[in-house]
Amino acid sequence: MTDVREGDASGLLVSLAGLIGFLGLAFAASLGGLLFPPGEWYASLQRPAFAPPNWIFGPVWTVLYILMGLSAWLVWQKTGLRSRALGWWGIQLVLNALWTPLFFGLNWMGVAAIELALLLLAIVLCIREFKIHSQPAAWMMLPYLLWVSFAWVLNIAFWYLNQA
Repeated sequence: MTDVREGDASGLLVSLAGLIGFLGLAFAASLGGLLFPPGEWYASLQRPAFAPPNWIFGPVWTVLYILMGLSAWLVWQKTGLRSRALGWWGIQLVLNALWTPLFFGLNWMGVAAIELALLLLAIVLCIREFKIHSQPAAWMMLPYLLWVSFAWVLNIAFWYLNQA
């Protein structure tokens, strides 16, 4: 891999392309929200008292996807594409994308909660691997871990309140 610290123009282009690629991949996980919007089913659910207003999710996820993309880019600069760290990043990204169809598409709140538990484990393993290569990358993943932890509790509360 070209070391962009050398000031080489082609290295800078590769680095910029990598950054755009990782940001694009991170935001690709959000496509489920377009394919499976909350809709009437979600509006009919009993909401936990601690559920945030719906408008907050867009801005929060935007910041989190930016941090996720930046963190992967930092690790990529140290490891290249084939690393255990980026493997875990890819796994957590797939799990992230899977939650929306499970919860909003299929209305499987219990299965979605189990899936979020797996996502949390993947995020923790990703952070552990990122820390080996880049402390800042690991730190950038912590807000995501905290938000998904909150989402897991929220998911369980929705499931509990709305059992038929």
